[in-house]
This record gives sequence, C-alpha cells and structure tokens, in this order.
Amino acid sequence: MHSTPSLKTWLLAARPKTLWAGVSPVIIGSAMAWEAGAFHPAAALAALAGAVLIQIGANFANDYFDFIKGTDTAERVGPTRVTQAGLVTPRQMRNATALVLALAFLIGLYLASRGGWPILLIGLLSIAFAVLYTGGPFPLAYLGLGDLFVLIFFGLVAVSGTYYVQALQLPLAALLAGIAPGLFSTAILTVNNLRDLDGDKKTGKRTLAVRFGGTFAKVEYAACIGAAAVAVPLVLALLPPRHPWTLLSLLVLLPALPALRNVRTLQGAALNNVLAQTGKLLLIYSLLFSLGWNL
Repeated sequence: MHSTPSLKTWLLAARPKTLWAGVSPVIIGSAMAWEAGAFHPAAALAALAGAVLIQIGANFANDYFDFIKGTDTAERVGPTRVTQAGLVTPRQMRNATALVLALAFLIGLYLASRGGWPILLIGLLSIAFAVLYTGGPFPLAYLGLGDLFVLIFFGLVAVSGTYYVQALQLPLAALLAGIAPGLFSTAILTVNNLRDLDGDKKTGKRTLAVRFGGTFAKVEYAACIGAAAVAVPLVLALLPPRHPWTLLSLLVLLPALPALRNVRTLQGAALNNVLAQTGKLLLIYSLLFSLGWNL
C-alpha cells in the first residue's frame, strides 16, 4: 500500500513559483475595482482563492496526464513531477486534481451568485480547460494551443472576471488590462516549452517551440514581455479617462533584462531559474500597474 504523500510533496506538485500567474490578474482586477469605488473584499478574496485553486488543479492535472501519456520520463530537465518521480500514485494525483477543482467550483458558486450566469460559465470553462490542457482526446498543450489558452484564461478572463464580480460591470479598460498578465503568463509557458523542447519532440508534444523551433520560442518570449510591459500600459495611459501613472509599469523592464538575456543564452535545466524570474516579473508588473492605476 502506497504511503500518504507529505505536505511538502503536494507543495512541490502545486509548483508555487508559477502561482503568481493566478494571483497577479486578481491583484490587477481588484486594484481597478478599488479605483472605480467598487472594491468588494469578499468577492476579491473568493476570486483569488478560485484562481489559485484552478491553477493548482491545472498543475496537478498536468502532472497526472503527462505521466500517463509518457511525456514525463527520467530524462525530464524541469522541476520534479511527483507522479513521474513515484512520490504520488496516479490515482492519488487524479483524486487530488478532482478535489482541488471541486473546491474551486464551490467558490465559483458564490461568485456566480454575484455575477450571474456569465461568471458561472467562465468558471466552468476555466475548470474544464484546466483538465483539457493536457487531458482528453485533444489536449491543448499537445496541439500547440497552450499559449492561446494561457493568454485568454490567465489574462483577459482572470482580470475582467475579477473586476466584474466586484463592480458588476465591465469597462473596456479592464479587458485591455488583462492582456498584460496573459502575456506574462504566456512567457512563463514559453520558457517551460523552450526548456522541454528536446523531450517534447521525442514524446510528440507539439508545443509552439516544437513546431517552430527554439529561436521562435526565444522571440516569442521577448515579444510577450515587451508587449506586456510597454504596449499595454501605454494604451491604457492614453485611453480616456487617461491614467498616465500606469506608465509606472515600465519599470518592470529593469528586472526583465536579465531574464531576456538568460532566455537567449541558457538552455535545459538552467532555464528553470528563468521560469521563476518570469513569475516574479509578473508579480512586480501587477503591483506597479495597480499602484499607477490608483495614483
């Protein structure tokens, strides 16, 4: 009989260094709601808990399905996948995934009671795609559609949904603001795919890095960071009613420079540090943007 995994093992499976992708859009959406005089503490906390649980559920599902499909092997250069490492049985991981996503659904019911059927639909789609990202007959990550999924759900949906459940309306600015964290999260995924390029080729996981090559992935990373850190704040600074202090977000380019350099020069396991760096960039951006939006 397999022993019960430790809390440390579950934390490892949750991949905490990437969870800023779930936290940051909620920070941005809540800060914009605050500026509009519509901040709702309970809804903000529920949105935060739901977003983090869905991301953890997606990470658990990835751990499970990549093992089942044979993608995770002993040659893996990324952070430890607990199912592949034998720390958790496939059944335990499958059950944990179901539990975490069920908790996210329960929280979503409260949010839906505020925001109505659109929020319920968004919640159900987010939970479904957390599984379909690597599971099901047509897993998004294996078809090269993971980048688009991350941009939409960890960006536009997360920020606008957070804003809507508090303000109960959705201005264009909240939609546009969601593009930036979506791009940062796509950059996190791009580093992940660049690191796993050789292994994914062998196992048939046709990410964009596999389809178009390592150079493409490096350009994609730089484009995501540049567009998120420069283009989005600039548009929002000029969009009526103007928020010129949104340009405070440009300061994220300073800590971004080492990450941009490392993506060009490093490969394999060395890119794990860049993945963590990019998660921190997303957090820094969200804090700078939120401060600037409220000045």
